[in-house]
Amino acid sequence: MSKLRCNLCGEIYTAETPEEAGKNKYDETVGSMIAVLKYGYGFPFYRIEKLQDSLGIPLAASTQYEIVEGTAGKLEPAYQEMVRQAAQGQVLHNDDTTMKILALMNPQDREQEEEDREPETIAPSRNGSFTTGVLSVQQERKIALFFTGRKHAGENLADLLKQREMDRGPPIQMCDALSRNLPKSFQTVLANCMSHARRNFVDVAGSFPDEVQVVIEALGKVYRNDEVAQERNLSPAERLAFHQAESGPVMEALRQWLSEQLEQKKVEPNSGLGKAIAYMQRHWEALTLFLRVESAPLHNNLCEQALKRAVLHRKNALFFKTERGARVGDLFMSLIHTCNLAGANPFEYLTALQLHITEIRADPHLWMPWNYTERLSSSNP
Repeated sequence: MSKLRCNLCGEIYTAETPEEAGKNKYDETVGSMIAVLKYGYGFPFYRIEKLQDSLGIPLAASTQYEIVEGTAGKLEPAYQEMVRQAAQGQVLHNDDTTMKILALMNPQDREQEEEDREPETIAPSRNGSFTTGVLSVQQERKIALFFTGRKHAGENLADLLKQREMDRGPPIQMCDALSRNLPKSFQTVLANCMSHARRNFVDVAGSFPDEVQVVIEALGKVYRNDEVAQERNLSPAERLAFHQAESGPVMEALRQWLSEQLEQKKVEPNSGLGKAIAYMQRHWEALTLFLRVESAPLHNNLCEQALKRAVLHRKNALFFKTERGARVGDLFMSLIHTCNLAGANPFEYLTALQLHITEIRADPHLWMPWNYTERLSSSNP
C-alpha cells in the first residue's frame, strides 16, 4: 500500500487496505500457482521472477521459495496420507534418475552427513544423489511419489514399505533389472521391465537386423495383446487368462529361439546380440511374470513417465540447493503428478488443501485428489 511521510513531524501514513484484501500479503492461490509453475511445468524461480516483473507485480525468487516452503508445511498431512496409501498398493513401480543437491556436493556438508547417517543405510563411499520415482497402483487408482537424496530406488521403496499393512502380503514390484532397485529388507513379487529387454535388441539392430526382427515381432504381438486387454477392459483374472492363451505360446517360442542361438553357436556370446539374449534369459522369470500373476504389468513405462517431471526440473533448474529444498520439491511433484493421474486440477487441489487445513489434519484420507471434491461439496452445500 502507498505510504506518505509528513515533512514536519516525520510520521509515516500508510493507506488502509480494503477489507476484502484480507490480512495476509499473499493468499493461498499464490503458493499454488508458484508450485504448479515450478514443480508442475518446470519453470525455474528466476524465470517466474521475470514473468512477474513483466506483469507489473515483482516477486523475487527468494520470496517465491519462502512462499512454497510455507505452503509445503501446510500440505504435509495430505502428503503423508498419500504416502501411507501408496504403501498399500497392489503394484509398485520404481526407478531413479540422477539429481544434484548442491549442499551435498560441499565437502564439509558431506562429512557432516556421514557422521549423522544411520548405520547400514547408505554406503559411505556414495557421492551421488538421486530422485526416485515410485508409482503405486491399486485397482484403477494411481499415486506418484518422488524422493530425492542419497538413497537409491530400492532403499526408498524399503522405507515406503515400512508403512505397509502386514495382512496385505508382498506387492508386485515392477522395475528394471538393476539390483539397486530392490528393497533388501522387504519381500516383493518381482517383475522386470520388458521394454528394457527389448531395448537391448533395438540397440544392435544395425548389426543383426534379421535376428532382431524375430524378437521385435514376437514382443510386438505381446504388447498388442496387452493393448487389447486394456481396450476390452478385462478384469485382472481375464487379462491373465488372455495373456496365457495368446501371449504364452509366443513367449515360449521366443524362449526356444533364444536358446537355439547360443546352444547351436549361431551367435557369439560376447557380441551385442549375445549379451541381449543372455540378459533376457537371465531375467526370464521376472520378465514373464504377467503370464503367471494377475495384474503383473508388462513394462515400467508408468514410472519412467512420472520421472520425466523430475528430469524436466533438472533440465530447467539444474539442481536443488539444499535437502530441504529437495524435500519441498518432492512433496509438490508428488501431489501435482498424482492429481494429473487422477484427472484433478492441481492448482485447485493445492488451493483447497490450504483453505481446509484443520479438516485435513483431522481426516486426511478424505482430502486426496480423487475424493476431495466430494468433501468440498459436503462442506459447502
